[in-house]
Amino acid sequence: MRIGVISDTHGLLRPEALAALAGVGPEGDPSVDHILHGGDIGRQQIVEELGRIAPVTAIRGNVDTAPWCARFPETFDLDLGGLRIHMRHDRKSLDFDPSARGIDVVISGHSHKPLIETVDHVLYLNPGAAGPRRFKLPITLAFLYLGQGAPRADLVSLLD
Repeated sequence: MRIGVISDTHGLLRPEALAALAGVGPEGDPSVDHILHGGDIGRQQIVEELGRIAPVTAIRGNVDTAPWCARFPETFDLDLGGLRIHMRHDRKSLDFDPSARGIDVVISGHSHKPLIETVDHVLYLNPGAAGPRRFKLPITLAFLYLGQGAPRADLVSLLD
């Protein structure tokens, strides 16, 4: 499975992000199988636009306070590709050991800093921010690959 992971759009869904998520995968597969949004969506239509590409699972971030945001949970656990994924906007708020709970992947956002790291057999993935630029941080999203073996992820720069 090829999963698109995006976060911190803050109301801006860049055409480069849509093109990356809808583009052809490394094995020639069209698009992504699923999209995960790590919060700070910023505008209701963003989830709808992403949903035209693939099914979307989204959580709410700290800027998602409008009434339409209530339908998105603050944290969410799901199973994709035979692996267990935990989503929360701010990794610093993680108050349990994901490895002890059988979590394979933790998706977060909030910091706008892209990060891929493995700790105790858990892949931690922050796709960075795909919305408005903050400071001099890059504009990025990520792809998460699930299937044979351990999950792996790649970051994609949307702007130079």
